[in-house]
Amino acid sequence: MTRFVATPSARYPDPPSLHNSRFSEAMGPGSHYGPRPTSTVVIALLTGSVPRFQVGQLVITAAAAATIPADEALSALRRHAAGDWGGVSKDDWAANDEALLDGSRLLSSYQTQDKTTFWIITEADRSVTSILLPSDY
Repeated sequence: MTRFVATPSARYPDPPSLHNSRFSEAMGPGSHYGPRPTSTVVIALLTGSVPRFQVGQLVITAAAAATIPADEALSALRRHAAGDWGGVSKDDWAANDEALLDGSRLLSSYQTQDKTTFWIITEADRSVTSILLPSDY
């Protein structure tokens, strides 16, 4: 899979954002801050929730950034990191649960309020988690 690095957009501005939210700081495409310790990103995104795995560097495709509201992307990312795989099939759900044990790639599927499907994929080595539209794949 190609790794996507989105450019800054009005919906997902570079940090520090106008709203100074944890999400835009962690997810801001084109961030000036460079790599951060994974645990810092996870803690910032999952306040009050215990992640089941490390999410690594967070990226979002340009198409996803233009389509998915930031609050909905953050909610889905929290679900993904907690092991709620969204709208995947029973077989894919079981494969994700197994991937937590064997270190395989994780794939979740979610829908925005306006029914746009998007995916969240965490690579097998847990170095990168991508938010993308199916058409970006």
